[in-house]
Amino acid sequence: MSVHLFGVRHHGPGCARSLAAALAALAPDCILVEGPPEADALASFAGHAELVPPVALLLYAPADPQRAVFYPFAEYSPEWQALRHAAAYGVELRFCDLPQAYRFALRLVDDKPDDKNDGIHDDPLRWLARAAGYGDTETWWDHLVEQRGDSLDLFAAIAEMMTALRNEAGPPSDDVEMKREAWMRTAIRQAVKEGRERIAVVCGAWHVPALATLPSAKSDADLLKGLAKEKIAATWVPWTHGRLTFASGYGAGVTAPGWYRHLWRHRERAGLHWLTEVATLLRKHDLDASSAHVIEAARLADTLAALRDRPRPGLDELMEAVRAVFCYDSDAPLRLIRRELLVDEALGTVPDDVPAVPLAQDVAAQQKRLRMPVRADMTELDLDLRQPAHLEKSVLLHRLALLGVRWGRQQSVRGRTGTFHEQWQLAWEPEFAVDLIAASRWGATLESAATALAADRAAQAQALPELTRLMETILLADLRAAVDPLMARIQDVGTLTPDLGLLLAALPSLVNVLRYGSARNVDTQALASVVDGLLARACIALPYGLRGVADDAAAALLGQIIAADQAVRLLQDETHAVAWFDALEAGATSDLSHPLLAGRCGRILTEQGRWDSGRAARQLALRCSPSVPPLVTAHWLEGFLQGSGALLAHSDPLWNIVNGWLLAQPDHVFTELLPLLRRTVATFSAPERRELGQRAAQAGGTLAHAAPATAIDPVRARRVLPILHTLFGTQSLQEAIDGE
Repeated sequence: MSVHLFGVRHHGPGCARSLAAALAALAPDCILVEGPPEADALASFAGHAELVPPVALLLYAPADPQRAVFYPFAEYSPEWQALRHAAAYGVELRFCDLPQAYRFALRLVDDKPDDKNDGIHDDPLRWLARAAGYGDTETWWDHLVEQRGDSLDLFAAIAEMMTALRNEAGPPSDDVEMKREAWMRTAIRQAVKEGRERIAVVCGAWHVPALATLPSAKSDADLLKGLAKEKIAATWVPWTHGRLTFASGYGAGVTAPGWYRHLWRHRERAGLHWLTEVATLLRKHDLDASSAHVIEAARLADTLAALRDRPRPGLDELMEAVRAVFCYDSDAPLRLIRRELLVDEALGTVPDDVPAVPLAQDVAAQQKRLRMPVRADMTELDLDLRQPAHLEKSVLLHRLALLGVRWGRQQSVRGRTGTFHEQWQLAWEPEFAVDLIAASRWGATLESAATALAADRAAQAQALPELTRLMETILLADLRAAVDPLMARIQDVGTLTPDLGLLLAALPSLVNVLRYGSARNVDTQALASVVDGLLARACIALPYGLRGVADDAAAALLGQIIAADQAVRLLQDETHAVAWFDALEAGATSDLSHPLLAGRCGRILTEQGRWDSGRAARQLALRCSPSVPPLVTAHWLEGFLQGSGALLAHSDPLWNIVNGWLLAQPDHVFTELLPLLRRTVATFSAPERRELGQRAAQAGGTLAHAAPATAIDPVRARRVLPILHTLFGTQSLQEAIDGE
C-alpha cells in the first residue's frame, strides 16, 4: 500500500503535464481529488466526448438555488487531467474535500490577521515569490513550474517548499480549513482501509504537508463532530475563460487563461506559435504584421530571456517583444491582444444527458432547435418578426429575460422603419445556469415558468404603470395564458387609480403593446378597450392634476405628459386626439396650473396646429405681462420652449414678446432668472442657439458680421440683360442690342 501526494496549482499547465506523466507511471487503483464528494457520480462524465472544458461543477441548495458554488476546470487544470485519466483507464475517482452539504451550513467568521505569520496563510505563494526576488506571484510560478518540461521531481519539490512555508506560518487558525484537511485525511484512511494499493491524492499544494502525516483518526473525527448538514444537488455547466481570470473575482484565477491553454497545447514551441497567432490576429484587423515581425519579435524575446537568466521566453518577454516590434509602443493593439489571446474567451460544452433541472433542459432544446449557439463572446442577432423562425427566437429571448436570464439585450434599431425588426446582442454567462435552476420553481418548461412568474407579479403589483409594463412584457414573450388575468387586474387597478401621473405613465406601455399586435399575431381588441378607459380617465383628470403641484413633482409629471402625448399620436385615433387636446387646452389656459406644465401643454397644442401663432402669442403675452411674477413666467417659458428654439427663431410675434419681457426685467431680477433661462436655452440645438444669438444682436440695432451695403451700378447691370433675355427667350439677342 502506498499513498502519493500530488500538490498542484488548480489551473496550471506545467502541473497538469507533470501530473499526467506521474499518473501514467504510477497506474493508481484509486484517485482522490480535492473537490466536493456530492459530485462523485458526475466524475465519469469527464470521459464524454461532448464534455469540453472550460466547464464547472455546480453545487447548489435546491431549497435556495441562489446559494451555489462552482468548481471550474480548464483543459490544463491538473484536476481535469486526473478526471480524464480515471475515465480513460477505469480507475475509481472520488472527491475528497469537505462536502458542501456541511460547508453550506457552516457559519463562516472573519479571522483576525496574525502579524507573526506575515500574511503567509493569506497568500503563501506571494511570500515565496518576494523571497525569490519576483514582483508578483504569477510570474514567479509561471517560470518555476508552468514552463518547465515534464518532471516527476516537481511534486517532491512542491511538497518540500510548502512544508517549509507551513512550518514558518504555524498551524492554520481558520476552522473551516482545519475541517477540510481533516476530511481529506479521513478519505485517505478510508481508501487505505479498503485495501487500495496505489492511492493518488491530487490537492492544492498548500494542503500537502497536512496530509503527509496522518494524526489519529479520533482527532480528525472530533474536528468533524456535530456538523450541520444541508441537501445539495450537483451538475455540470459550461464555463468561460473569462471566469478563470483574477479580474473576474475568482480567488484561484490566473492572469492569462488563453496563454496557459496555448502553453498546454504547444509546450516548448509555445513562444513561436504565440507570436504567429499575434501576427494573424493583427492582420485580421488590418494592422501591419508580417513574417519579418514574427522573426524579430522571437529574437528579441529570446534575448530578453537570456538577459534574465531564464531557460526560455515567458509571457512577460513575449509581450514586451510584441509591444516593441508589432505595436510601435502603442497600447491599442495590446488591448486587442489581451482580449483575444491572453483571455481567449471560450465557452465549454456539456452533454445533453448530464443531470439537469427540466427547465434548463427545455431551454437547451429550444436553443438547439432554433440554431442559436450558446457563446461567451458578444454576437449580434438581427430579427425580422415577419419570419416565423425569427419570431420564435424573439419569444425565447423575451421569456428568458422575464425569468431574469439576460442572455440577449435588445438594442435600438436604426435605419429601419416599422415594428417588425429587433436587434439583439447575445452573450451567455455561466451564472445563467443558477438563474435557470432558481426559476425552475415556477415550472418545468420555459413557457409554463414564465407564465406562472408573470401571474405572480400581476397579483403582487399595486401600481398601474407596473401592470401595463408587465402587459407589454408578456405579449412580447407570447404568454397568452397570462393575458386575460392581467387585463382584469389592469381594469380593477385603473378604475381605482386617481393619480394623474400613474394614469399617464400607464399609457405608453399599453399603446406599445397595441403597436405589436400585427407583428406578433395576438388579439389586442380587449386591450384597446382598456386603453380607451384609461385615456378617458386621464383626459378628465389632467386639467385638475396640473394644479397645486410642487416644482419637483411638476418636473416628473412633465416627462409623463410628453410620453403620453407621443402615445396618443401613435394611436392615430381622432376621437382620442380631440379629447386629449381639449384636456391640454384646459390645462394650458388655467391660471391655477403649474406654469411649467401649462407651458408644455401650450407647446404641444402649437406644434400640433391646434393653436395658430396668433393664439400662442396671445397666451405668451398673458404669461409675460407685468402682473405675473417673473419666476412664474420663466417656468412657463421653460415648459413652452424646452428642447426646441425653432418656435422663437421662426415666429416674430413670439420673439418680440419674449425679447421685450426680458429687456423689461431689472438687473437683480434678470440675475435671479438667468440659471433657469440658461437651463432652457441649453436644450436647444447648436444651430438654433446660433440663430437666436444673431437675432438678438440684430434686435439691438446692430448685426454682428453684417456685410457693408454696396451701391448698384446701373450701367454694369444692363450688360447682362441680353444674355438673360436670350436664356429666357423673351427677345432676340439682336433686339436686345438694338434696344441698348
